[in-house]
Amino acid sequence: MSKKNTGMEFLEDPDALSGQLERAEDFFEQNRNIVFGVLGAIVLLVAGFVGYRYYVSSQDETAQVELFPSVYQVEADSLKKALNGDGKTPGLLSVADNYGSTPAGNLAEFYAGVALLKQGKYDEAIERLKSFSSSDLLVQARAYVLIGDAYMEKKSFDEAAEYYQKAADYKPNKYFTPGYLLKLAIAQEQAKQNDKAIETYNSIIEKYAQSAEAVNAKKYKSVLEAMVGES
Repeated sequence: MSKKNTGMEFLEDPDALSGQLERAEDFFEQNRNIVFGVLGAIVLLVAGFVGYRYYVSSQDETAQVELFPSVYQVEADSLKKALNGDGKTPGLLSVADNYGSTPAGNLAEFYAGVALLKQGKYDEAIERLKSFSSSDLLVQARAYVLIGDAYMEKKSFDEAAEYYQKAADYKPNKYFTPGYLLKLAIAQEQAKQNDKAIETYNSIIEKYAQSAEAVNAKKYKSVLEAMVGES
């Protein structure tokens, strides 16, 4: 192996190393402003990132304090107070709008969507739930399902099927996916997507045979096939 390939020429030839250092110094002198500008930008970027993380962390602590009383109110079906506040706490809508970049603000979007859906404000519920995002196994899929439920109430069956499909595709598991698939098949039936509905029922029966939903899937599939055969 040659000296050039091993990099050992600098150790064996001090003149070569000296030449490299001189060229580096010349480059620095000729591009001093650019070098300092790049270094300054990196420092500002790092400082900005650290500052932003600290800001989000402190904001999240505040948002959590304001969020959780409203969550309890949602669970107690005090929906108006949960959404708009009770004079002591600002309510879910305020937390979501003011702290949207924080985890607590993000969660406020979810609970606001839940409360609005219970109030029958389907378009507003859809908007809030679409603004929510999570990597959690349960909550993100649940948000998709609730969006699907809102579309079902609006009789927008194609859109409902789209979001039930997202729920079913999100981290599939034997505990929740069968229920999502059953909702999907029912939405597909309502959307006159009979072939897709039968396929979805089959998916429940074959992949989740031990689930409670498999029993209903067999029944609904038989009824649908009989209706399709008669038409």
